[in-house]
Amino acid sequence: MSVMPRSEKTVKRLLSFVLLLGTTVCWSGCQPGEETAPTPTVPAELFVERARDVGLGFKHFLGATSDFYLPETMGPGVAVFDYDGDGDLDVYFLQGSVLNPAKSLDDSVFPPPKEHFPGNRLFRNEFVPSGTLAFKDVTEIAGVGDDGYGLGAAVGDYDNDGDADLYVTNYGPNVLYRNNGDGTFRDVTREAGVVDDTFSSSSAFLDYDGDGDLDLYVAHYNTFSVKGNKPCKAPSGERDYCGPKAYFALPDRLYRNDGKDKFTDVTRAAGMGAAAGHGLGIIGADFNADGRLDIYVANDQTPNQLWTQQGDGTFKDMGLVSGSAYNAEGEAEAGMGVTAEDFDGDGDLDLFLSHLINQTNTLYLNDGRGNFDDATAVFGLGPASRPFTGFGTKWFDYDNDGLLDLFIANGAVMRLDDLKGDPFPYHQKNQLFRNTGRSYEDVGADAGAALELSEVGRGAAFGDIDNDGDVDIVLANCNGPARLLLNQVGNLRHWLSVRLEGSKTTRDGTGALVAVERTGRKPVWRRSSTDGSYLSANDPRVHFGLGDGAEIEKEPVEAVVVAWPNGSRERWAVDGIDRMMGIKQGSGEAVQ
Repeated sequence: MSVMPRSEKTVKRLLSFVLLLGTTVCWSGCQPGEETAPTPTVPAELFVERARDVGLGFKHFLGATSDFYLPETMGPGVAVFDYDGDGDLDVYFLQGSVLNPAKSLDDSVFPPPKEHFPGNRLFRNEFVPSGTLAFKDVTEIAGVGDDGYGLGAAVGDYDNDGDADLYVTNYGPNVLYRNNGDGTFRDVTREAGVVDDTFSSSSAFLDYDGDGDLDLYVAHYNTFSVKGNKPCKAPSGERDYCGPKAYFALPDRLYRNDGKDKFTDVTRAAGMGAAAGHGLGIIGADFNADGRLDIYVANDQTPNQLWTQQGDGTFKDMGLVSGSAYNAEGEAEAGMGVTAEDFDGDGDLDLFLSHLINQTNTLYLNDGRGNFDDATAVFGLGPASRPFTGFGTKWFDYDNDGLLDLFIANGAVMRLDDLKGDPFPYHQKNQLFRNTGRSYEDVGADAGAALELSEVGRGAAFGDIDNDGDVDIVLANCNGPARLLLNQVGNLRHWLSVRLEGSKTTRDGTGALVAVERTGRKPVWRRSSTDGSYLSANDPRVHFGLGDGAEIEKEPVEAVVVAWPNGSRERWAVDGIDRMMGIKQGSGEAVQ
């Protein structure tokens, strides 16, 4: 068997990637088959891994003992957010611990790393004002080093004071950190009324009642307890982690923001109290275009839920009726991560979910009225995902060509037969799917060594970490090092990012829809949110890839339109691209 020389492999990958970047078929605004001009230069690697180089030397500690406790398979997540308001994204990692209080670090199957710091860690980005990407651990200064068994995080300005607050989910008591605006946080969990000490997973800040402040949705997993731990086995007969159905599912919780730093648990009043599912991913959005926010929950091996508002403060689960509870074969899949965007440019929000090995990830196509079809096979996303267990995921435009691509962080939850003998036999490669305009194709092998890493992927957060005009990825690995995948597209194609500030709605713009208007094209709509993915929080700034110079010259950008959560719309003329555009509610031209 001959082995291709590394240099020849590199050349073939580069040639392949040149073709990938240089040929794009538009969903809207051009005729089928019309090609864009080729990009003149291409980076040697599309994504490069730079976590430790820039100071993100975080490693997740699983805390696993020989007891195989279920929460050990779940985390961690990660959050990217500008906690200090200086214009760049900071990073918050969730940490594990030993779950059984009768045991210690010495009982761990995998001892903590030498640089292990107990508790979650916050890293401040020093890019602004230094101009150099570097991170500093400010956990103790900020006061956010919760030492519970960390799983996920949600970010949102729930008190509308202009800075981002943080909610942490654990196996055990969750924590709400209020941002003091001076670089520090305060634990306000009890006084805010959001004490929750069950088995939580993802959470999300969202304004479900449209009153201009952010409410809180918390997904719950199941009734696992250390005391009630069950012995489960892999197909090989070896002891392994249990699946979710070994324990009873739990209802999620909805907390209404009543202002003045107070929340009320309205789960039962909203009609959600009797429904249970192994909740993981969460999206808050208006899926049926009725002007009210709905809540979609990806459940693990139980039917997904689409909580649709009824107009009287209550919700009804329309998952089954809408076609988004099961896949095309009528099966409830292992819903982990979830993302929602208008990927096909038809004006409604579609759904994509990551799933368990031997299942496929699923793309649900919205008909504009909140009815969904499983279109996974149509868009080429079925067979490629079957060998993997997917977690963190998002639709985002990695190559700035105007089309939404897909990333999936992969990592198994039960022993993989082909890794027998490996000390931690759960690792897999992540996947990057490029939107060709008609389908998706896996381009991970052509994206650089960063996509070839085989680890136990869990949370993934997306945002422009180095403010260079492309979307980067922060990965949280289970029992492994954090990864920063820096996108190298940079100025190869044009872009525009939009940062919102609400005045009559949520201060941080959560729930708004943003569109770019271009000559000769239909508007392209994107969501302003931090939710989705898996156990993670994303950059709320809205990013648009605009294509190359020939496209900009032919179809210039004219304006940005914002549909605010209160139903109002405004339009701003665009006087320059390749920049961050700050938009304040009330400063634009009102439109119908």
